[in-house]
Amino acid sequence: MRLVILDNYDLASEWAAKYICNRIIQFKPGQDRYFTLGLPTGSTPLGCYKKLIEYHKNGHLSFKYVKTFNMDEYVGLPRNHPESYHSYMWNNFFKHIDIDPNNAHILDGNAADLQAECDAFEKKIKEAGGIDLFVGGIGPDGHIAFNEPGSSLVSRTRLKTLAMDTILANAKYFDGDLSKVPTMALTVGVGTVMDAREVMILITGAHKAFALYKAIEEGVNHMWTVSAFQQHPRTIFVCDEDATLELRVKTVKYFKGKNFIKELNF
Repeated sequence: MRLVILDNYDLASEWAAKYICNRIIQFKPGQDRYFTLGLPTGSTPLGCYKKLIEYHKNGHLSFKYVKTFNMDEYVGLPRNHPESYHSYMWNNFFKHIDIDPNNAHILDGNAADLQAECDAFEKKIKEAGGIDLFVGGIGPDGHIAFNEPGSSLVSRTRLKTLAMDTILANAKYFDGDLSKVPTMALTVGVGTVMDAREVMILITGAHKAFALYKAIEEGVNHMWTVSAFQQHPRTIFVCDEDATLELRVKTVKYFKGKNFIKELNF
């Protein structure tokens, strides 16, 4: 496990975007060799997406041979609703890059058979050869995707009822009206993300500090689903200084020291 600490949100976003960019370029994707990327929504990855768009427009990065799989989608929210994750991804990322729309996979929260939709999503990931790099964010309660506290750490893509804390946090996107916030979602499981060859989790802001502490310094616990990634062979947590406020000083110094040595060896 690796913890990368940057001074602020912008630098954390840039570091994450550079990492994704380098991974895609090093992979050398082509017509018969697609790079497969798992993607999150929410406020945290927006800075990362902006930098990736910048790299694409500058000619440094192409998504022509990249397949993406998004973490989640609300149930019952029309696809063209401004707060659907379809709208989020297209408005904030996909329409600004050269990805083939057929290669951008997002769960359909309006499918007639929601379980069949989840099973088909898992099958598509498998047919794509699995996820090369799954990028995620977390909530203040340590949930990743919509794997709320108490979720199975070996779960697969499924229908989930959202926790009240999540509904309250998402109310800001629905004019502060709780009655407008969806209460259910389709989400990849913790096990789905754990199957990725590499996982990068973005954690920024003081309001995520306790979740980062639970993810890094305490044991694996299904009440803090992000903690499961302690057991992944290739996990990188990318955070800003504010997110480290609950960590022990020696923990912060340890990981900063490791990153300094890594940079010296480049």
